[in-house]
Amino acid sequence: MYRVFIVDDEPFIIDGLYDIIDWSAFGLEIVGSAENGQEALAALMDLPADILLTDISMPTMDGLALIREARKFRPDLKVIILSGYNEFDYIKEGLKLGVENYLLKPINLDELQETLAGTIDKLNASKADRLFSEYDIRILRDNILYRWLTGRIAPSELQERMELLQLSLDRPYVVTAVVRTEETGSPAYEAAERLAVQDPSMLPFVDIDGDLVIVFMLDEPEAGKREAIEKLRGMQPKLAQSAMRLSIGSAEPMGEEAPRSYANAKKAQEYFLLYDDPEILDYDLLVQAGPPGTVNEAAAPLDWPTFAKLIKARDVEKLHEAIEAEFERCHVRDGITPAFMQSMAIELMIRFKMELKEIKQADQPELYEAGFTKIMQLPSIDGLMAVVKEAATLTVESLLKDVKSPVIQLVLSEVHEHYAQPLSLKLLSQQYNIHPVYLGHLFQKETNETFTEYINKYRIGKAQQLLKETQLKVQEIAATVGYWETGYFYKQFKKYVGISPTEYKGLL
Repeated sequence: MYRVFIVDDEPFIIDGLYDIIDWSAFGLEIVGSAENGQEALAALMDLPADILLTDISMPTMDGLALIREARKFRPDLKVIILSGYNEFDYIKEGLKLGVENYLLKPINLDELQETLAGTIDKLNASKADRLFSEYDIRILRDNILYRWLTGRIAPSELQERMELLQLSLDRPYVVTAVVRTEETGSPAYEAAERLAVQDPSMLPFVDIDGDLVIVFMLDEPEAGKREAIEKLRGMQPKLAQSAMRLSIGSAEPMGEEAPRSYANAKKAQEYFLLYDDPEILDYDLLVQAGPPGTVNEAAAPLDWPTFAKLIKARDVEKLHEAIEAEFERCHVRDGITPAFMQSMAIELMIRFKMELKEIKQADQPELYEAGFTKIMQLPSIDGLMAVVKEAATLTVESLLKDVKSPVIQLVLSEVHEHYAQPLSLKLLSQQYNIHPVYLGHLFQKETNETFTEYINKYRIGKAQQLLKETQLKVQEIAATVGYWETGYFYKQFKKYVGISPTEYKGLL
């Protein structure tokens, strides 16, 4: 069965394509969709797609740019263009890119079905002869192993891809190491690959942050992890010539718990701020040790999703309230020592740093260095709490400073004031006399979100308030916040809240 990915900035077009074709009758399945080229490009790096159906004119990245970029890592991708533009230049450029067909909207169903049938014939003809280049294999390997260790791949697909790559996960346990270097390029990866040829229990790959990740498959957790650490010590001189930070996670059973090892190895990387360049930072030792390196998840689990939401909302006041509540919760527990409170403050600081890095896709350790030093010197709970609050403020201020463009400030004001009205980049680009594609690119650069993501999140937040504070029906709330199609409102609400609006209202 071949996989199809759909891209169009009009949600009703995407929904219509889901329904207009009996995809399974063609031996096809839709594996995903996106509302602009940049979203699609990011998704295609994770999703194995064979056929791309895309619009041309879209915000952030248009369809032609998407095709060019996607072909860099998926050269055999078959593309069908669905466009409202009957212009020679668009058609000419599309044909130059080697698309299967350029279909005009409104879509002629017979023509689309014939195009799909012809595309499937081409895929069938080339399937037996399709060979992966060395670069293709590396990209696929990195992608599959990263998705496995972040819990984003189904077991059946993982098994299929591992067989394709001639890899196996045939040991009962796994431990993951993360190597972070100052070098650009891939010398550490290539060195690790050469070592892995001699030791098939090792699986190296590069993750989305550019870190080298080495997965060690183990027969036994404790002795196996000790052996993995010894291997890492021997590998260090061969992996990189420049400074290196090497961390190792916990040994976990192979299967659903394996991603925990990777998450813990990544988290241990953040604790290098507290040490003078240790040889290898072991997550398990951080858990066992007292300050400065205590990891407090088992002793006092944080309600981190609440903190993360407040950081993303740039709400300093409520973030401070949450910090006060967390300190109070731990302070009243029996047997809590000053050292425990100190390590909890470190834990919060580390989490702030990691959250900021995830949002901005850039590390800013300098924001927190002074705070970590203060924590090591402060004996009082009030003093510790003040340092953590200061770190929270710095985190939010760093996010707020990112929005510098006066045009984007105007767009944000327009969204906040008129979110219930029809809003699009096309309309706003006319209002502010700026090209819609450039406006979309600038918006994402300044806010770290696409325009569609931002306005949907904002509208859903308003809907949550109305569900809490009013007796309006769900359909009325959908219309009030700007969704005139109730089914689409349900889809977006569940996407951002996790449950349907009806279920949400039932919890209140």
